[in-house]
Amino acid sequence: MRKVAVVGVGQSKFGRDTKHTLPELSWIAIREALEDAGVEKKDVGFVALANLGVWSSEFFPAPLVLEYAGLTPSGSMRVEAACASGSAALRVAYQAVASGMTDVALAVGVERMNESETPKVVELLGRGGSYFWEFEQFGLTFPGYYALYATAYMQEYGATEEDLAKIAVKNHYYGSMNPKAQFQKRIKVEDVLSSKYVAWPLKIFDCSPITDGAAAVVLASENVAAKLTDTPVWIRGIGAATGPGNITRRSDLLSIETVRTAAEQAYRMAGIWPESPLKHLDLALVHDCFTIAEILAYEDLGLAERGTGYMLAREEQTYIGGVIPVNLDGGLKAKGHPIAATGLSMIYEATRQLQQRVEKDRQAPIKKGWALTHNVGGTGHFAYVTLLSLER
Repeated sequence: MRKVAVVGVGQSKFGRDTKHTLPELSWIAIREALEDAGVEKKDVGFVALANLGVWSSEFFPAPLVLEYAGLTPSGSMRVEAACASGSAALRVAYQAVASGMTDVALAVGVERMNESETPKVVELLGRGGSYFWEFEQFGLTFPGYYALYATAYMQEYGATEEDLAKIAVKNHYYGSMNPKAQFQKRIKVEDVLSSKYVAWPLKIFDCSPITDGAAAVVLASENVAAKLTDTPVWIRGIGAATGPGNITRRSDLLSIETVRTAAEQAYRMAGIWPESPLKHLDLALVHDCFTIAEILAYEDLGLAERGTGYMLAREEQTYIGGVIPVNLDGGLKAKGHPIAATGLSMIYEATRQLQQRVEKDRQAPIKKGWALTHNVGGTGHFAYVTLLSLER
C-alpha cells in the first residue's frame, strides 16, 4: 500500500443555503480543494461522493455533481454511512490511491437538508436506528437516542446539565471565529440552561442544527504529493467499525463501542498503540452532534479515563492551552452538521490547523504535528477515526 497525503481541501460556508443546487453547492468545495491542491480536473482519477440525500430531490447525485464540476468521465461512486458518510468517502478515496489504482482521488460530501421542512428532517433522522422497533413502535427521535446516553451517563458518573452546557459554550466560542461556521455568536452557560428541552436532559443548545453544506478533499500518492506541496498532510491511520442497528443490542449506554474499535484500529495503523493518544496529538475534531456525544468521545478515544470525560468540560481543558484542544472550528454544534459533509469538513479543519492556516485566535499550537478526526454515523451504527500527521 502506498503512502497517501491530503494535498488540497475546500469547504462551502455551512448554514441554510437557498441559492445553490446540490451540484452548485458541491462545486464551491470542489473548486476550492482543486485550487488548494494545484491540480487540474483531468488529474483526478476517482471521486467518492458522500450524500445521504433523503431530504433532497436528486436520487443519483454523483453523475450530476461530476458533470457540473467537469470531472466526467472519472470513475465515481456514492458512499453512505449515515452521519459518518464523509469519512467513509475519505476512506474509499484513500484506498483508491493507496492501492495504486489512481495517483489523485477526490472525496466530496454534500447535503441540502433544508430542501425538506424541519419536521420531515426530524422524522427522517429518527428513522436512523431500527425503524420497525425503535421508531415505529416507540417513536424515538434522534435527540431521544442521545438523551438515553446522557441520562445513563449522568446517573452513573455524576455529570450535570451544566457540564453539557460547557461543551456548547466552547464550541460556539470557536465557531464565532470561523467564517464558514453556521453559528458565529458566542453563548453563555445560562443561555444553554434556559433554552427549551428537546429530549431531557438535552436542550436546543445541546443539539447540532439542520445544515446545508459541502466539503472536499484531494488525496495524492507520495510521488505526486511531493510535486504539489511542501506541507502534505499524511493519512497515518484510518479505523472503521459498524455496530448493531438496534440500540438495545449495545453493550451499554455509557460508551460507543464502535468508536473504541475504530480508534484502536487507527492507533495501531499509525503505530502509536497502546500509548496514550495525548502524547501525540495537537488537536482533535470530534463528532458532537449533541453535547453528550463530545464527552463520550473524550473517553472512547482515550483522551480521558472512563467516567471522567465530563471533567475535561467542567475544567475547560479542551480549549487552546488545555490538555487537548477539541473542535476549534465550532464542531457540529456551531459550525453545523450537513450530514455527509461533516467528516470531510473535519479533514478540512485538521489539515488547515496542521498547516497553521486558520484564524489566529483559534489556531492550535502545532508542536507534535498530529491531529485526529472522529466521525459517528447514527447513534454508533458507524464510526470512523482518522489520524493525520505532518510526518510520513
